[in-house]
Amino acid sequence: MSKRILFQFDGDQHASSFDAVVAIDSEIDHLVPYAGVQATSVEPIVHGAMFTRGGDNLRNTAIFIGGSDVSVAETLLRCVKDTFFGPVRVSVMMDANGCNTTAAAAVVAASRHIDLNGANAVVLGGTGPVGERVARLLATDGASVKLTSRTRSRAQRVCDRIAEHVGDSTRLHAAETASPDDVRAILHDSNIVISCGAAGVQLATESDLADAKDLSVAIDLNAVPPAGLGGIGAMDKAKPISDSGRAVGYGAIGVG
Repeated sequence: MSKRILFQFDGDQHASSFDAVVAIDSEIDHLVPYAGVQATSVEPIVHGAMFTRGGDNLRNTAIFIGGSDVSVAETLLRCVKDTFFGPVRVSVMMDANGCNTTAAAAVVAASRHIDLNGANAVVLGGTGPVGERVARLLATDGASVKLTSRTRSRAQRVCDRIAEHVGDSTRLHAAETASPDDVRAILHDSNIVISCGAAGVQLATESDLADAKDLSVAIDLNAVPPAGLGGIGAMDKAKPISDSGRAVGYGAIGVG
């Protein structure tokens, strides 16, 4: 049986140590990291990985695309897929900056506490790569999603882009959070709040969450103090966020 080989493509100057550790802990046999990968360098690397194996042996070769820049990683993903032809292809996954796995983990965590179909969800700081993916997953599962940004026009552009994939724009609503009053109004009837803003920026206070009387779960994907959602710690995992126990909170590490 062929040994399991994972090629790690990273657009940054140094390949991610985080991604490398996760890969090694997944019990592959060999990790082959490449740093500073550019679109023009993808084809010869991929062909070298594929042409040395044939038939069923290709199933033991895979490519992981990481790095800190999601747009660069998306370009690399397209370039990798463009090298495939017929049955000559390998498994490939893109998760730059944890954009896909983080979003999926957050939505799964929320689904443990409320049926997503028909739920009212708010994605704070939703115009980044993680926020956009969170909103897309929630809308796909039937939630009504308010996606926020400091400017409504920017939030609307992301909602329009998601609607092209979801096929139903009625479940996506752009909202502006230019002031604390905006945040409180947006959270008022929410069942789910997921904060996807920049590290170290608080998007909603503890009192904002307490005032959201219909809230079931609040998730903060920011692991850098101060918390994106006041009162929620990075390690929290389904921890009650008030004395009533009405809603639970997850921090970035608690989500996993």
